[in-house]
Amino acid sequence: MKDRTARLVSGALGSAILMIALVGVMWAVEVVDYVEDGRLDRYGIVAHEPDGLTGIVFAPFLHAGFGHLMANSLPLLILGFVAAIRGIGRFLAASLVIIVVSGLGVWFTSPPNTLTIGASGLVFGYFGYVVARGLFDRRALDIVLGVVVAVLYYSILWGALPSQPGISWQGHLFGLIGGVLAAWLLRRRAS
Repeated sequence: MKDRTARLVSGALGSAILMIALVGVMWAVEVVDYVEDGRLDRYGIVAHEPDGLTGIVFAPFLHAGFGHLMANSLPLLILGFVAAIRGIGRFLAASLVIIVVSGLGVWFTSPPNTLTIGASGLVFGYFGYVVARGLFDRRALDIVLGVVVAVLYYSILWGALPSQPGISWQGHLFGLIGGVLAAWLLRRRAS
């Protein structure tokens, strides 16, 4: 029991440090982007353009100003922390799946030449990952975390529907799909 508690505390500390560092990098990038008059934003995902595919890697770190970044920071910290608590390796693998699925979904389904940036695909992805991880892994802690996250954040699901011009519902929807897919791909195999 003592060893399990120590692992949980260690995992929580590592998750917190990782998420603070990740969001810190996003803030640093936005400061540079601000100083450069928004020039970094062009490295986002440009729909249907072959060169726009490279934006899949960069888009989560780019934001359309500090307000956009502020809106993503707190849910990213919280949901990312909960997603990472089961292990940094699984978290990084889940993040990669989410980024690729969300990015490709945006690239294929957004109107041609649309530029998409922001970490909301990750936010929706971590939501989907945490909720689905409880369903697929069937561990008590994962089920409880999934239920708590679903109850506290269920309202974000409206963002995965086309509703507001200028907001990439595609990034939200495919981030959510990427999170569920990551939970399934990284599920604990029955022994």
